[in-house]
Amino acid sequence: MKRTRFSEEQIIGVLKEQESGLATAEVCRRHGISPATFYKWKSK
Repeated sequence: MKRTRFSEEQIIGVLKEQESGLATAEVCRRHGISPATFYKWKSK
């Protein structure tokens, strides 16, 4: 089974950071995730 790098709380924090006004690309770069991962998290 694959282990995740981010907990649920961390994922929520990343999503809220983008909602507060930062660009999606900047948030992804800061946390080391791809934009595809970001949007997959957001869809959940």
